[in-house]
Amino acid sequence: MKMNQRTGILLAGLAIGVIASLLVLLGNPSNMGFCIACFLRDTAGALGLHSAAAVQYVRPELIGLVLGSFVLSCLTKEFKPRGGSSPMLRLILGFFVMIGALMFLGCPFRMILRLAGGDLNALTGIAGFALGILTGVLFLHRGYSLKRTYKLSMMEGLAMPLIQIALLAVLLAAPGILHFTEAGGGPGGKHAAIYVSLAAGLLVGALSQRSRLCMAGGIRDAVLFRDTRLLSGFGAVLMGALVTNLIISLATGTGYIHFSFSEQPIAHTDGLWNALGMYLVGFGSILLGGCPLRQLILAGEGNSDSAVTVVGMVLGAACAHNFGLASSAAGPTENGKIAVVLGIIVTAVIGLCNTVNRKGAAK
Repeated sequence: MKMNQRTGILLAGLAIGVIASLLVLLGNPSNMGFCIACFLRDTAGALGLHSAAAVQYVRPELIGLVLGSFVLSCLTKEFKPRGGSSPMLRLILGFFVMIGALMFLGCPFRMILRLAGGDLNALTGIAGFALGILTGVLFLHRGYSLKRTYKLSMMEGLAMPLIQIALLAVLLAAPGILHFTEAGGGPGGKHAAIYVSLAAGLLVGALSQRSRLCMAGGIRDAVLFRDTRLLSGFGAVLMGALVTNLIISLATGTGYIHFSFSEQPIAHTDGLWNALGMYLVGFGSILLGGCPLRQLILAGEGNSDSAVTVVGMVLGAACAHNFGLASSAAGPTENGKIAVVLGIIVTAVIGLCNTVNRKGAAK
């Protein structure tokens, strides 16, 4: 049975949910076994792109995601260097997707993990995310496109995997040139062992590549084609993480899972801005053709457009912490609110300027 069939997607989702919860048990921040936005933010800090001392650490999980996708795509002959589809617009969209994610304090992946950990604020995030996707689907119905991609050189496709290998080499051989959050100093100071995190990332990267998991794509396909296979995969992630959390909580008696809106780790309770942040993430993800997780997986497959999108997200993370745009447990900042509203406007303008009617006339 092929992995892209429903059974394979469900098994992959269950495995990923279990892995994410175990990473928390092994040292990652609570409800953050995997979070593309948070991990890109931490990595940006480790590289000195922002100075927020609480969130600085090169996350091996991200390195593993790209390399896991790369290795499996090579083995299955799906590694195909390609790109050239409006790269600057993709960079801008990636930038604002990160701004939205850091308003909510998590990507779509962490949104599911937060819910599995009992954080009910994720429900408002899910509502906003779904509305953002529906907005993007309206643009797709009217002919939105960032135009075709082109076959590129092998070196172009290898660029992102090679960057990850270089980053891993620096982390292992020359960590002194990186920035690290001190133990107990914030989320960046909480992490599983390097090789455990790397192995988890490799496995999740391979599973995600094979199953084509994408939260935004799952809702999009359910709306456009009545196809719920991808969406069922994230339901499986939720169930895998939830059951694992419950088992750990019962086994340790530590209250590993806690259902409430208040006192949740690395979260705030402002429902409006949680929803608007994830609205921006959902809207931007549809215009990009995939959620943040999917962008990393595609970058591992040789897609330079997705690699550029990832660069845009890294820049968004750096600016969010350099200019006070990211939320905290105290709630969203005024600068962050302005940035999210601006992001929604810019995303809508990009959508309108790249939409044609059914007869092909520019709108």
